[in-house]
Amino acid sequence: MEDGERLLPKGFPKLKNDTFLRAARGEETEHTPVWCMRQAGRYLPEFRETRAAQDFFATCRSPKLCCELTLQPLRRFPLDAAIIFSDILVIPQALGMEVVMVPGKGPTFTEPLKEVEDLLKLRQKVDVTAELGYVFQAITLTRHSLEGRVPLIGFSGAPWTLMSYMIEGGGSTTMAKAKSWLYRHPEASHRLLRLLADVVTDYLVGQVAAGAQALQLFESHAGHLGPEQFQDFALPYIRDIAQGVKSKLKEEALPLVPMIIFAKDAHYALRDLAHAGYEVVGLDWTIRPQEARAQIGKDVTLQGNLDPCALYAPKEKIGELVKKMLEGFGTQRYIANLGHGLYPDMSPEHVGAFVEAVHAHSRHINKHS
Repeated sequence: MEDGERLLPKGFPKLKNDTFLRAARGEETEHTPVWCMRQAGRYLPEFRETRAAQDFFATCRSPKLCCELTLQPLRRFPLDAAIIFSDILVIPQALGMEVVMVPGKGPTFTEPLKEVEDLLKLRQKVDVTAELGYVFQAITLTRHSLEGRVPLIGFSGAPWTLMSYMIEGGGSTTMAKAKSWLYRHPEASHRLLRLLADVVTDYLVGQVAAGAQALQLFESHAGHLGPEQFQDFALPYIRDIAQGVKSKLKEEALPLVPMIIFAKDAHYALRDLAHAGYEVVGLDWTIRPQEARAQIGKDVTLQGNLDPCALYAPKEKIGELVKKMLEGFGTQRYIANLGHGLYPDMSPEHVGAFVEAVHAHSRHINKHS
């Protein structure tokens, strides 16, 4: 099928494995579902082969390639969910900013935001179908191509994380330029964050209309903020997005899909995140499962949180670590994942060992509890 032959977002094949969705909604599951952030990634030789000689963002704009990359890990591993191959920085692009992927450096903005006046260069109204329709087409094509094997997750970056990239011009260890805006230009920061929240909301609703069966919001740079700044500049927009997406899904008679918030290193905010309107709270590896459960309570599903570097360990050790993690979280109201994305030099066999261990140990625990 060529990119030009667009499938419609209807008549999708019946879902055969709904374990991930059941866990997200707090229903009982026979085994603990598992997927991995960046499961479609450079650690897979077939991914590297598909992506070879292709510009990164050109790949993101090809529904056919995104579909192929999304499906690759599912051909290897019995994962319980797929996540569409895309990038959080498609939103700054939709606002009119130029972002390029520089080999060895990562995403780079040719003209980052420097002064408050630069906000005027951004599109103030974004037609997400016109600017990001290629993501929606990729979701629809992938949903059909999955043939109901597992649910498909859509995603977006959260406003603070996107803002920090737009000001820093790329990755940063301190986020000093972006954080200086919060202190020096709080009103302008809120204007930018509000604009981003509105676009993210429409973008996520568009993903559900295209066929996404769950949504994850990545607040990857939460850890650069202290509790007060998080309260002021991140949490309100995280809440608004959940509320906005849900009310628009109702208005448009679209499925009310489960939503996941992953705010990396934001332990200080777990109680707030538990009440932010998301069915699932994702966790990084720096918090103990029991502590997270105590703070979040029993009404929200938890997702995470094995240290990605644990996958460098021998397979037997991975199995032991998974067992310990499952005992800490419990097998219900829980989705197993890593505490961050997979790294490019990881062994696919070890990723497979992680997935298999989650299934085997959770089934064993459920059988004997």
